[in-house]
Amino acid sequence: MTGDQVSIGTLVAQASSSFSTLLHGEIELAKLEVKASVKNAGTGAGMFAAAAVLGVFALIFGLIALAEGLVALGVWRWLAYLIVFVVLIAMAGVLVLMGIRKVKRVKAPQQTIDSTRDTVTALRQATAHQPTHRA
Repeated sequence: MTGDQVSIGTLVAQASSSFSTLLHGEIELAKLEVKASVKNAGTGAGMFAAAAVLGVFALIFGLIALAEGLVALGVWRWLAYLIVFVVLIAMAGVLVLMGIRKVKRVKAPQQTIDSTRDTVTALRQATAHQPTHRA
């Protein structure tokens, strides 16, 4: 071996070190990207929550306006609010019935269960037929 030549062991060690450095760099980059994504997701979720709260308040004021609109049409105030109340209860009831129907349609993932059961059975049979090696 001449002075300009490097041993294979040295090359492997250098490659391993370079790969390790590269891998650590990639991991740090992934951490930074995930951190930014989580921050954006959290901020977005907070904005959705704020929008939901404002939407609820807007709905309340809209329902009050509806009741007052009925009052302006000549309906007694108590009756106008009662009408809005009954309409809301009816809508909630319809949503509950629709939800019950959807929940009753929920079923176990039978194909996945069957496939997993078949795989486990096949693995058990394959390992049962292999001879054991004892030292």
